[in-house]
Amino acid sequence: MADHEVAHTPSPTPDLARNRLPTLFEVLSRRTLPPVDLFSFYIYMRDQQRSVDYLDFWLDVAQHMSLCRHFVREMRRSVLVSTPDPERSSKRSSAILEGLGEMNYSAAGPSMYASEKEKDQDAKMSAYLREERGGIHDSPQSSSERRARPSPGLSSPRDMTDSNSPAHTVSREDIRASAAKILYTFLLPGAEREITLPGSITQDVTTAIEEFGRDDPEVFDVAKDYVFQAMERDAFPGFLRMKALGNLIPPTLILRLILGLLSMFGGFWTAFVLIFLNESRRTRLYLILPFTIGVYCLASYQYSLDPILALMGLSEYTPFNFSQVREPYIRKLLAKRAIMVLAITVLIDAALCALFVLVPGKRL
Repeated sequence: MADHEVAHTPSPTPDLARNRLPTLFEVLSRRTLPPVDLFSFYIYMRDQQRSVDYLDFWLDVAQHMSLCRHFVREMRRSVLVSTPDPERSSKRSSAILEGLGEMNYSAAGPSMYASEKEKDQDAKMSAYLREERGGIHDSPQSSSERRARPSPGLSSPRDMTDSNSPAHTVSREDIRASAAKILYTFLLPGAEREITLPGSITQDVTTAIEEFGRDDPEVFDVAKDYVFQAMERDAFPGFLRMKALGNLIPPTLILRLILGLLSMFGGFWTAFVLIFLNESRRTRLYLILPFTIGVYCLASYQYSLDPILALMGLSEYTPFNFSQVREPYIRKLLAKRAIMVLAITVLIDAALCALFVLVPGKRL
């Protein structure tokens, strides 16, 4: 979201010992590996759900939180070494900074998942930003002036992290621009990438930013939690079905359905022709080719899974582009389902071939 990357925050580490499906919060906080990582979820929201703006809003708000943490962390450091900025500090704000403690927890998430310590630190951080804003508050700016203010550009999902980045100084102007950009990009009616939120939430955020000049993270808490719950309810179950229980995407599934139906039609047509021409059983053994292709493609369509690719550890993320399955639990789960699909394919294929090979021929 911003040109400034935030440093001094622990990097999220994937949980390789997880023996279950991941949660949405684990995906958003980069604690998972392909095919259930944040990049795959971004592709899913863009190509399948057609609602990537909600995910971008979440990521931008998370980056805004990271900017605020970095800014407050720098100010706290200056207070602790007794060199506070005289233009921006006050006794009250200095007291808030000293009481914050080390802000070294990682990903910003929904408020329902935050620990008591994190909630307390975030509340103190927002209180400090409001206090600090009050000390340097200038005349209110009009909406047109806010729109003209340079603001950070949107990053790709892989760029939106608050770790492993160089230590750039974050100014208060960066935080203001960040908050204004989120408002004008996602929340105002007619915005470039407007998302649908309850009117009361949008109004509260707009009033807080435009009329009261707020830019602390608490401004977006209600909207962020609403978007998280919407993604968790409406998008994430489908993402898990596609990526954790299967390895194919809808466009490829449609192609496999068409190919499977055509192969089955060709197999049945050829089978009846050979039977009524009284061809030998050896000749009719060639029916195994169209029946195998047809059953395999239809089984792949039914289960959204290519068993051979699954056993090779591959998962499709865009048409005919595959990535390695690196999440251990997902790899085991896909391997088990692949064996099941292969068993069903072999059983049905064998039954069809036996039926049309062994049935007596009769020339018409």
